[in-house]
Amino acid sequence: MSDAQTETHQLLHSGYVAVVGKPNVGKSTLMNRILGEKIAIVSPKPQTTRLRQLGIYTAPDVQAIFVDTPGIHQPRHKLGKFMVEVARSALNDADVILFVCDLTTLPDDDDARVAAMIREAINVPILMALNKLDLLRPEQVIPHVEAYRALMPEADWESLSAANGDGVPSLLRRVIAKLPPGPLYYPEDQLSTMPLRDIAAEIVREKVLLNLEQEVPHAVAVEVEEFIERSPTLTYIRVIIYVERESHKSILIGRGGAMLKKIGSEARAELEHLLGTQVYLEPWVKVLKNWRQDETLLARLGYRLRA
Repeated sequence: MSDAQTETHQLLHSGYVAVVGKPNVGKSTLMNRILGEKIAIVSPKPQTTRLRQLGIYTAPDVQAIFVDTPGIHQPRHKLGKFMVEVARSALNDADVILFVCDLTTLPDDDDARVAAMIREAINVPILMALNKLDLLRPEQVIPHVEAYRALMPEADWESLSAANGDGVPSLLRRVIAKLPPGPLYYPEDQLSTMPLRDIAAEIVREKVLLNLEQEVPHAVAVEVEEFIERSPTLTYIRVIIYVERESHKSILIGRGGAMLKKIGSEARAELEHLLGTQVYLEPWVKVLKNWRQDETLLARLGYRLRA
């Protein structure tokens, strides 16, 4: 399809859907479920998502561009401030706001903070995705649903499980119905706008999150130094995994390099599936002290704060 066709072809429903909520409510899992492909990394740890990521759903006469955002929280460092600002900017650009909540707990201060931020945004349709329904006991369902609905009584809502897909088709229909007419922003076969080298960095960071505990994963940043297609069947990727302390470096590498090898092996397997080639993945670990508090280092690693 030519650029001209992409710009002028009008769809019945087209636009941007800001996917927001506090950390660890299942925003990325929900977006991946809707798209039928893994676009955003996921882990059980809060604040997994750091950057704004687009997932593009296209169907006949429909293009819904889901904007997965970092969890909205009370930031404790400049990286956290950046993450909250990313989420806030997505709200201002949205045609529909999808407010994802974790039904396994009652609303807390972070949920109230998200609701308040949504109210400050432009006047657009709001849909609450009450997630993790599969993890509730039957007697919890009504009081938990009512507690979340009280946060935003004016909003439409759907209870669901992003993990197993229950309720997701109904949610998607509701989202699409709220989108206005508009253009085909992206080619019909495109699922994301993230460059492959950035996806590679995120996959490595996901494996760190899944394999390490406590404070170490949140102090990790990953940078791809080299991404080279050496042949039609082999891709070379050199990544630097930055940590804030020497003690974190030792934990990440592990005894005899065992942990770094495990992380590298898991990342390589996923990258080979994604790229359709063999992957030679070369991970290195370096200390970058207090990078989460340094605006220059944050910008260098792709986390650029607004003025």
